[in-house]
Amino acid sequence: MLGTPSAAKKIRVLVVEDSATVRGRLCEVLAADPDIEILGEATDGKHAIELCHDLRPDVISLDMMLPIMTGVAATEYIMAHFPTPILIVSASTNRGELFRTYDALAAGAVDVLEKPRGDETDEDWERCYLATIKLVSRIKVITHLRARLGSFGRAPELARDALPSPATATIRSATDLPPARRLVALGASTGGPGALVEILRGLPGGFPLPVLIVLHINEPFGTAFAEWLDAQTAHRVAYARDGALIADGAGRILMAPPGKHLVIAGARLALTSEPERHSCRPSIDVLFDSIAREMGATTIAALLTGMGRDGATGLLGIRRAGGTTIAQDEATSTVYGMSREAALIGAADQILPIQEIGPAIAAAAHAAAGAGQARR
Repeated sequence: MLGTPSAAKKIRVLVVEDSATVRGRLCEVLAADPDIEILGEATDGKHAIELCHDLRPDVISLDMMLPIMTGVAATEYIMAHFPTPILIVSASTNRGELFRTYDALAAGAVDVLEKPRGDETDEDWERCYLATIKLVSRIKVITHLRARLGSFGRAPELARDALPSPATATIRSATDLPPARRLVALGASTGGPGALVEILRGLPGGFPLPVLIVLHINEPFGTAFAEWLDAQTAHRVAYARDGALIADGAGRILMAPPGKHLVIAGARLALTSEPERHSCRPSIDVLFDSIAREMGATTIAALLTGMGRDGATGLLGIRRAGGTTIAQDEATSTVYGMSREAALIGAADQILPIQEIGPAIAAAAHAAAGAGQARR
């Protein structure tokens, strides 16, 4: 005899929050949704790990400031040993907590949402929280083996003197020489903090080209990201300034600030408040499109992990203009969305795992620099 069809599987959530008031609010919101089941509650990071191991939730709602074991330490352990989609729910009130949030994102947490302040007069935050929980729960996260070493959140070794050997075959004639590269551009979204750290650590000390970055990160969480990224690698990182000369950024990493598009305008950088593209400001496509117009043939561009399709058509424009283009592969992407779109439309010269992208950028810059010397 046929049984009755089973009900749709509910999303099983583990709530980790040491404040009883905030935890109660989160659980109240989750319990009101018929598609969600609260699997358990924890008030510290150690208990969160134990419950995650025993119950295997679909998604974790995780605070950063926890007793016994912090949210960062819990994230590192979970993502290294039993990867589970994690939504950080943080107060974001100070630099220290922002830095912990970035550490957790770099260790594999999927997204971040501001905590309820307790003064909301409508249901906007509740709708956003539920939608984000459901979205994050569907992401197939990957194991972050580096988290076992505790490498995120600590500055790396600074000594990297030698450029890697070019990945291409030996150039034999002037007609084979690529144009000299003058710029590197990177675009990332979900999973981007860890990917950017990996790439920048793969660039040698003294890397000569300016590197422009667009990262999708919700406000107010983007305000100190450049400062955090600066502490993770040997390279200087700052937010871009409107009107700055591109040449003045040589050897530096410059990021689009929160809420502003970053574009190339002649020999200068510009910040604009034009409408969002793909519901994003800053948008990767806005930057890449401007680069394709202004200096595409002299650019190395990479599109990294992230949801949606922002950056794919812009990367194609850079490739058509003669630039070197790279997309992150599926196996190392937290979300294989943007780089997948780039691969589907033929926007990438190379599709590489994240650990190979930094060396590939350095190799392309090295080969082009050698080409420029040969021309002279």
